[in-house]
Amino acid sequence: MSSEISYSIGKSQKDEEGSRLDVPILGANDFDGAQTQERPISHRAKLAFARNLPRTYRITSKAFLYLRGPRPKRDLNPPVPFLSLTCNFNHRTWSLLLEPLWIRFTRFFTHPLLFVLFVVGYVIGLAFFARAQWFETPPDTLFGCTGTYWLANSQCGLNGQDCLPTDYGNYDFRCPAGCHVILQNPRTVGNQDQKYVPLIVGGGDVNGTYRGDSFVCSAAVQAGIVSLSKGGCGSIQLIANYSNFIPTSGHGFDSIGFPTTFPIGFRLSSSSNSSLCTDNRIPALAMNVILTSFLFLFFRPKPIVIFWCLFAVGYWHIIIFSQPRTVPPSISSAFADFLPGLFMAYGVWRVAFRFVLPAFMAMPLEATVWYIGPYWVGVLANVTFGKIPINRLLASDIRSRPGALTALLIIVIVVLVIVLNQVRVIRKTGWLPHYAGWYFAGGLVLLVLALLPGLTLRLHHYFVALLLLPATAFPTRLSAVYQAFLLGLVVNDGAAFGWDSILQTAIELRQDATLGSGIPAFLTNSTTFDPSVPLQNTTLLWEALPSNSDGWDGFSLLIDDVERFRGTATSFSLALLNQSLPHFFRLAFTSGNDVGDYTKAASFFPNGSWVDPLPGSSY
Repeated sequence: MSSEISYSIGKSQKDEEGSRLDVPILGANDFDGAQTQERPISHRAKLAFARNLPRTYRITSKAFLYLRGPRPKRDLNPPVPFLSLTCNFNHRTWSLLLEPLWIRFTRFFTHPLLFVLFVVGYVIGLAFFARAQWFETPPDTLFGCTGTYWLANSQCGLNGQDCLPTDYGNYDFRCPAGCHVILQNPRTVGNQDQKYVPLIVGGGDVNGTYRGDSFVCSAAVQAGIVSLSKGGCGSIQLIANYSNFIPTSGHGFDSIGFPTTFPIGFRLSSSSNSSLCTDNRIPALAMNVILTSFLFLFFRPKPIVIFWCLFAVGYWHIIIFSQPRTVPPSISSAFADFLPGLFMAYGVWRVAFRFVLPAFMAMPLEATVWYIGPYWVGVLANVTFGKIPINRLLASDIRSRPGALTALLIIVIVVLVIVLNQVRVIRKTGWLPHYAGWYFAGGLVLLVLALLPGLTLRLHHYFVALLLLPATAFPTRLSAVYQAFLLGLVVNDGAAFGWDSILQTAIELRQDATLGSGIPAFLTNSTTFDPSVPLQNTTLLWEALPSNSDGWDGFSLLIDDVERFRGTATSFSLALLNQSLPHFFRLAFTSGNDVGDYTKAASFFPNGSWVDPLPGSSY
């Protein structure tokens, strides 16, 4: 009779779902070499782990069973209506079931024909709203929030010939509401760099003269001609070759000065024609919020119909009213993104909404609160989160913008708390390993994409929302709030900016920033400049093209932010400059029609002093 040695490691325990924590009982046969080799490697590793580290094995086994959740998997109990009031009085129980009462009271409105008439009426009303918002105003009077009469650096051509108007007269203009658009990258004005502010130069003289490259609508808000919240109309008078733009402040906007001459300026005044100046975005928002609430409160179609209505109404509200891509909005480009957006939305329905929204259809009052409010907060993300100093989730942006890192940390903490709570909910159902596996696989894919050479992984708002939406597929009130808000973010980003790729090149991410190209060097400097020589007899000199020119074949010279020379020469006469005014010089390499980065500004002042440019490039 063979003897048997038993090793009991720990005790069988139960977790909170009733699963047993079974620790293996190891017998003598388990240590027999021949039989051990026949067992699977995973089983042998498990036995070795249990034998060598019994305490650690018990802890990890218990943690695994806890995180795995119950077996078999469970469904969460459907949410119980909050608005069901029960009270006891005089030995009797009184109940006021508000949700069933509301459903009975509004049953008449659930007829499908009424819903069809509602949709038809909405489409017709939206068409009239859109026509009044944009298409009754002459297109040449409409300005976007960054509309201007002069483009940056060399974009207006030599001597500004591509931007100079044919007639310096008076023109009517109209600005939309909400024109608080800021520069995301540094813009050089003279010898100053402006960033994270609207581009407004001048406006402080008696006549309120602004430099031609100022944002017209931001300048109009500062001057009090139009309202930041409502937009409005005004009249603009173009001025040629104005000197000494004086800074000023007004209505929350600050401008900077420019002490020399610029080819074009403008002055603003109120318009006598105000019949087509009303911005309808606030009435349109009120209409859309109320009518989407009616979907839950009165019409109550199938959940998937409500979902499609939310997506479509939010998308076209952004396109036409709250954040149009162009002024007036391009309906053709909007439809180009609408169809792929519908396919994306169907994926959102399949992985998230179809598990939660139907659970709230018996509670129309609650559903209105949990879905409509958060959804429109997400749709209006440009307004609700406009003050957060984060525009793009790029390390360079976060490092350079004041307050961005703090804001990002706060957002990460809030998201982490929400994620941990959702993990707790998912664990209760037993689906946590399934979701964790898919998110882990997705993380590996993103890691591979991030390491691709020549490309940068950019997490757009819509993409982050799409990543988080599957984790909201559990019928709780918080899940309803989360998925409504995230759907709003998806709609906002796609409608306002399009479905941009999550992999972008450095050129695509650059926008109006510097290229990172090489820059030429001035030979004229504070040492070689002779203040005793009149400016009319002075020649500006710079170094010739280097031997390893990287394809550069010439130079572009900006004087006072206007391109005055383009060619292969290495000198330029300053005879035409006014010696009583300061002047600013910036130089860049060119290759055909392409222009590299400009140097920082070298400065000449009327007292005869010359200030060398700071290191680095400018835009």
